[in-house]
Amino acid sequence: MTDLETPRLLLRPMNATDALRVMAGTPGDGAHWATGYPSPGERAAAERFLDTCARSGDPSPFGSYEIQRREDGQVIGGMGFHGNPDENGHVTIGYGLVPSAQGMGYASEALHALLRFARDQGVTCVHGDTDLDNIASQRVMEAVGMRLVREDEKLKYYRIDWGPRAEE
Repeated sequence: MTDLETPRLLLRPMNATDALRVMAGTPGDGAHWATGYPSPGERAAAERFLDTCARSGDPSPFGSYEIQRREDGQVIGGMGFHGNPDENGHVTIGYGLVPSAQGMGYASEALHALLRFARDQGVTCVHGDTDLDNIASQRVMEAVGMRLVREDEKLKYYRIDWGPRAEE
């Protein structure tokens, strides 16, 4: 698998060794992690990735990606899929950035690249959710064309569709 590239970022596919390092909080040789990486969310994503690998094999290209800033090579967050597309071509995504990288448009830039990649792979719908009070994440999803489809007492749920519309 190759990196997904944007003008300012590289989204580097995570492998099992990377995931183990993220879970342990120990960068590999030559890795440059920004302060605050990995967050508890990235550690949970790495654990989910390894669990998927153990149960059904490497989910690539629908796995996890480290978000690396091109200008200095620092890993500033993570983004990825919660698994392979379902029978209807739907996937769920998640993402997070270290605090020092928030508010600079990196999340929108990375998510736009991930959505474009998903669409190119034949995905028909991408789902995402965020806490009710996470206004920044809500703005990120809206900025890339995802729309709010429902909310409950804890979360707001977003999606973007391509092709024939599937049931919500």
